[in-house]
Amino acid sequence: MKYMIASDIHGSAFYCRKLLETFEASGANRLVLLGDILYHGPRNDLPKEYAPKEVLAMLNGCKDRIYCVRGNCDTEVDQMVLEFPVMADYALLAIDGITIYATHGHVYHENHLPPMQKGDVLLHGHTHVLRADQCGDITILNPGSVSIPKEGNPPTYAILEDGVFRILDFEGRVIKEKNLGE
Repeated sequence: MKYMIASDIHGSAFYCRKLLETFEASGANRLVLLGDILYHGPRNDLPKEYAPKEVLAMLNGCKDRIYCVRGNCDTEVDQMVLEFPVMADYALLAIDGITIYATHGHVYHENHLPPMQKGDVLLHGHTHVLRADQCGDITILNPGSVSIPKEGNPPTYAILEDGVFRILDFEGRVIKEKNLGE
C-alpha cells in the first residue's frame, strides 16, 4: 500500500489543491494528515490563499481516503465541518511490520516520546521542518509543511511505500529519503 503523508496545511487553499492534485497523480491509497488543517495559528503568517472553507470542502471530497490526527490549531469546531475524524491525538499504523506512531508533534516529539519499542517510528509534523533520522533505537520522521515551511525548506509532503519514506517537493524532487528497514 502507498501512503501520502502531509502536515500543516494551515488553511491554504493553494497548497491543499496542490497536495490533492499530487495525491491523485501519485496513486497513493491513503492520505495521512498530521494536523493543523484549517487555521494558521497565532505564530504563523497567513499562508498563500488562506481559505479554510475551501480547504474543508476539498478534503471532505476525499474523506474516505484520509487518516488524520489533531494538531494544536485544530479544535472541536473543525470537527463539526470536517467529515472525517480529526480529533485523535495520535494514530498507530502497522505498515509492513513496522509500528508507526503518528501524531502532530506538539505533545509527543523527540524530547517527549510516547511508549515506543526498538524499531518503532515516530511520525509527526508541527515544527514545519522536514526530517528523516535514526535516533537511537527509533526513527523520527517529519514530512515538513505543505504551506508554511521553515528553515529555508520548500513546501513538502512525503510518500511511504515499500518501507521507504521519501520527502518530496511539489516539483516531484526527492528532498530526503529514509529506508525504514535500516
